[in-house]
Amino acid sequence: MSLENLGFDIWFQEKFKSYDPAEYKPARVIEVNKNSYLISSEKGEVPAEPTGKFLFQAESSLDIPTVGDWVVVQYFDHNTLAIIHHILPRRSVLKRKDPGRIDYQLIAANVDYTFIMQSLDSNFNLNRLERYLVTANEGGIQPIILLSKSDLASVEEREEKMDSLHRIRKDYPVLPFSNITEDGLDHLLATFQPGKTYCLLGSSGVGKTTLLNKLIGEDRFAIKEVREKDHRGRHATSRRQLIRLANGSMIIDTPGMRELGNIDVDTGLGETFEDIYGYAAQCRFSDCTHTREEGCAVLEAIQKGELDENRYQNFLKIRRESAFYRMSYIEKRKRDKEFGKMIKRVMKNNKKK
Repeated sequence: MSLENLGFDIWFQEKFKSYDPAEYKPARVIEVNKNSYLISSEKGEVPAEPTGKFLFQAESSLDIPTVGDWVVVQYFDHNTLAIIHHILPRRSVLKRKDPGRIDYQLIAANVDYTFIMQSLDSNFNLNRLERYLVTANEGGIQPIILLSKSDLASVEEREEKMDSLHRIRKDYPVLPFSNITEDGLDHLLATFQPGKTYCLLGSSGVGKTTLLNKLIGEDRFAIKEVREKDHRGRHATSRRQLIRLANGSMIIDTPGMRELGNIDVDTGLGETFEDIYGYAAQCRFSDCTHTREEGCAVLEAIQKGELDENRYQNFLKIRRESAFYRMSYIEKRKRDKEFGKMIKRVMKNNKKK
């Protein structure tokens, strides 16, 4: 497969110019399964691993390859194994707080559009959707909202939920569809553009795997049994992977997310809660926290019914979490650097002995 078909456009070609093409080759990470990688290039799909030097120099989890990354590699053993030396600069990146610790967890890189998927049943949750939107906007990626299981909602229910989404932002595309009746699937398929990379996000049970199988045209991915009480299936995969579709577009599948925390997402908050920031610009004080101050245009807008209070409360919650995790992350990085300096001193002293 050509590099261009994998998305290696002029932007990435410019980033690779500093490397000797006789020694190094560009390749795209198409699968991440814990610490193992699968890359794709003109030489086909090959397992890859980073060098020890690469891992040693990585200062944080953000410096480790993720699915969608373009990496600089060397091939060995008749092109059956690749060694990763560097990551090319990312044009966009999806990341969240690691569910198990105060650190970043990479979801995908170099994504053009993010499908944020909710189902039109009990899974539909505007607060959760706003969290996904913050993540996508922080990464500089265009969100597209997918509403699955449209066959489980009446016309009135579907229109009511569509209206609630348009009140968030009218310019976000919203596509309802059904995996069962296939209503709306043609419209969804028409959004895929050759050479572009898409990412599929959503919690478990919204129908992501079923949709992915339909996009591929075969039942490649297993789906655990659907529960009768809430019509929810469970995502059977635990790895992230990039799949090329028949029309030349690419989609990155991700496991269902039970938790979506954000670290330092000022840009994402500003994009997602554009209406709140619009009122904030009219506040009497430039350092207004929008919680209790006199002359706060945000609070006045809520009192007048111009802003939804539930949306405002969710904004405050995400902002507080983001600030808390950011400070915790900074403190962690400081401790890690001090520990790293201590290790280097010990190693240096041992060499002198």
